[in-house]
Amino acid sequence: MKKYILSIDQGTTSSRAILFNKKGDLVASYSKETKLIYPHEGYVEQDAVEIWSSVVDVINNVLIKANVEWSEIDSVGITNQRETTVVWDKKTGQPIYNAIVWQSRQSLSICEQLSKKETIIHNKTGLLINPYFSASKIRFILDHVDGAQARAEKGELLFGTIDTWVIWKLTNGKSHATDTTNASRTMLYNIFDLCWDKDLLEMFNIPAKMLPKVCSSKYDFGKLEYFNRDIHILGVAGDQQASLFGHTCFKPGDCKNTYGTGCFMLMNTGEKPILSNKGLLTTIAWTIDGKTTYALEGSVFIGGAAIQWLRDGIKIIKDAPEVNVLASSVKDNGGVYFVPAFVGLGTPYWDDEVRGTMFGITRGTTRGHIALATLQAIAFQSKDVFDVMSDESQIEIKSLQVDGGATNSDILMQFQSDILQIEITKPSCLESTALGVCYLAGLKSGFFKGANHIKECHSYQKTFTPSMTIEDANKMGNSWKKAVESARRFKL
Repeated sequence: MKKYILSIDQGTTSSRAILFNKKGDLVASYSKETKLIYPHEGYVEQDAVEIWSSVVDVINNVLIKANVEWSEIDSVGITNQRETTVVWDKKTGQPIYNAIVWQSRQSLSICEQLSKKETIIHNKTGLLINPYFSASKIRFILDHVDGAQARAEKGELLFGTIDTWVIWKLTNGKSHATDTTNASRTMLYNIFDLCWDKDLLEMFNIPAKMLPKVCSSKYDFGKLEYFNRDIHILGVAGDQQASLFGHTCFKPGDCKNTYGTGCFMLMNTGEKPILSNKGLLTTIAWTIDGKTTYALEGSVFIGGAAIQWLRDGIKIIKDAPEVNVLASSVKDNGGVYFVPAFVGLGTPYWDDEVRGTMFGITRGTTRGHIALATLQAIAFQSKDVFDVMSDESQIEIKSLQVDGGATNSDILMQFQSDILQIEITKPSCLESTALGVCYLAGLKSGFFKGANHIKECHSYQKTFTPSMTIEDANKMGNSWKKAVESARRFKL
């Protein structure tokens, strides 16, 4: 009897395998950290082979942990860090360069050379020209590996975002595919015509032979040949779109924010894309049964990564939960405002040159003030996205659904509710990205009977409502804006 769906969540800092039952309950999970490589300032890379081996490891271990047989697995869903780029040899299966992570700025000069094409790119992809997306990363690899361009033109090299890389490995090279959500993040995919765009490929000089087949998010991507199992991959979506689906944000106006390494806010806008003029991205939310749903998205580059910096960088905490202990040791931020622009600022600024800056430090500043200012910085950045999203969509957002590791901080969630002046809802299952592709795979296989069945499965554990006056919220918001403006002016 098929009892479970196996979700693979390959994120920026870890790979996870999660088993869900027919109620959408998390039965078991297993995770393994993956390393980030920083070869030069602004460069962020990973070993794609390590990513793959970590995926194999977590799959094996979650089955052992849960004492589950392969015969009990209905199907597989895959969700992934988006934009991160792998180029590999089609024959040997070996990457020709490290995976270039979405955070990396190493292809900035390529984007700058094409800055005059920004309007064309935006009107085709809904994106802003930025090293964040995959196109310039592909170009960087082809430029920096001897003979790569010629090999790509001969069809000897393949490109994929992490979903494609994992699918290709799991199917023993039989499936070179992606879904529309991940394709829409490459800056090569026309989200209106729903195809790889010839003009964009020519602009970046990327051979079409490298590119994967683009499929629906609910689709049979192939079976687990690597494990010699007749179990099929039936659901694939980039992590943030998967999260939107996992939150059951099925209607236009439904909105969620994920607090992970970065923060990502998405709003379902229905079957008609809305092009932004204020720094939001227009992206594909999912494609199901021939219908494509779109979303507006705002991206915060440094969210939970700021807490990791407190732990690993300046070492004022030993583990992530300690940030809450320190933050609760002070009554307020002591006038300290932290702009964690380690790799620039995302929505709505899209400023690659600004760097992390802290304001308001005095002799009385303590670790507690810095910890609280760090949590507040995550909320303030999310508010910047929220404000422009509300304004541009002309949709009043009455509540925000949240997930991600940083939602474990009640201090952060309460402050987010305070400065947004809306209700924050936290689901029972915080693994919304993995749950989203579980739902997609289950809809394809019949494990779930439809959207209503999924809605019935969905439950919530906690709600936060504003406790701060709107006047105080606005006052703190204004101080944050001054801090951002100052950081952007101060560029070495």
